[in-house]
Amino acid sequence: MQIKVTVLGSGTSLGVPMIACKCKVCQSENIKDKRLRASVLIQVGDKNIVIDAGPDFRMQMLRSGIAHLEAILITHCHKDHTAGLDDVRAFNWINKTPAHVYAEPMVIKSLRQEFAYAFSDHKYPGLPEINLHKINVEPFKVADVPVIPIRVMHYKMPVLGFRIGDFTYLTDTNHVPQESYSKIMGSKVLIVDGLRIEPHLSHFNLQQALDFIAQVKPEKAYITHISHQMGLHDEVNALLPKGVELAYDGLTFDI
Repeated sequence: MQIKVTVLGSGTSLGVPMIACKCKVCQSENIKDKRLRASVLIQVGDKNIVIDAGPDFRMQMLRSGIAHLEAILITHCHKDHTAGLDDVRAFNWINKTPAHVYAEPMVIKSLRQEFAYAFSDHKYPGLPEINLHKINVEPFKVADVPVIPIRVMHYKMPVLGFRIGDFTYLTDTNHVPQESYSKIMGSKVLIVDGLRIEPHLSHFNLQQALDFIAQVKPEKAYITHISHQMGLHDEVNALLPKGVELAYDGLTFDI
């Protein structure tokens, strides 16, 4: 399966440039230090699949230039990964079809609460049209594209990563259960969470991400969900081992 991957966002809520902030990351003129919330676009032929729709979803879709979506896969219910779902209404209007969102039952429950107006029996005209699809750790298909969900842990919260073809995407994790490794091994390209240099309660730090990458041994690995505390892109990137780089918004590659 030939796929194209575009990193829509490589940051976190603590990594998005702030106007009033005086830190060196916010003041950097390097476009690779301008990080929107973590998300990725996977294209298989003419099929477009996005993982997560955080607060920056609208801007990410505008930058990507895509005109339709087959699916949005949600990793977990935190707002920096779901808050942009209201903006699927633009795709509703263009494509004349509901948006298809795939998530675990506990995430679907959260989405129904957070966007209750979108699921009302008597909806106001023009509100987002969303079809929610329940998934678990079993493989499923989106428009004939096979998707493999992968269980990881975000401290005590169960989160899903996803593998499509030879590409695996794992965000918001600090622990990968042993039984998940069989789904990950053999990936040619891996994108994995790495929040900062210092340890963190619920995310891999840089060294933990590098240790995990060394276990998986992909041909290429990128680190995402990067906070300001990681430092400047070029400075950190220069210290990484061969085959590993910090992700950045707009990064694209084919597999």
